Amino acid sequence: MEIRDTGEPLAPQSVQRNTRKRSIIIFTITSTLCLGLLALLWVQLLTPAQQSQNTSQDSNATSSGATTTDPLIGQAAPDFTLLSLNGQSNQKISLTNFAGKPVVINFWSSTCAPCNDEAPLLETQWERNQAHGVVFLGIDVEDTNSDGLHFLQQHGVTYTSLIDNSGATLVSYGVTYTPETIFINRAGKVVSAVRMEITSQQLQSGLQTLLS
Repeated sequence: MEIRDTGEPLAPQSVQRNTRKRSIIIFTITSTLCLGLLALLWVQLLTPAQQSQNTSQDSNATSSGATTTDPLIGQAAPDFTLLSLNGQSNQKISLTNFAGKPVVINFWSSTCAPCNDEAPLLETQWERNQAHGVVFLGIDVEDTNSDGLHFLQQHGVTYTSLIDNSGATLVSYGVTYTPETIFINRAGKVVSAVRMEITSQQLQSGLQTLLS
């Protein structure tokens, strides 16, 4: 018996469609690979630039924890008048009350963990340096009077503490988070600003600058 091949050759249109489909698949794969390579190249180009920028920012930091680009450095300390937190009721105290004296201002909040950690250090240095005429001022921000008083009692803080209910003083000193410590010399100018939890070395350095 003779077996005949009954298959029919593909029509030219079918061949054309298959060829076009393969071309589209190949183009898609190639485009995806190219995009991936371009993305990888872009990341590699950006990374050194970012590292260079971070290095440049780090180089602006001083040993006292302040940055040379801090806009307050060398400027007259903004004046303020705030209610006393641990003094007489409704007593108002201004920065100008301490004109001619070196001043250390510490911005803090009772809910701030680093503030709790640095409070004993600040109190100790206040007790050691008050005889030299150095003024320590604590400014409580974003707090209630009762929470602020509890904080002072808990840590045995005895230097003058004020409360910034409106947040205006916080803004004028460029405080973005607590704690931050500002050093003001006898001429009323800011000489250093530690925009973080202060260390013993940073506090000693700032005090030496004020007393020199």
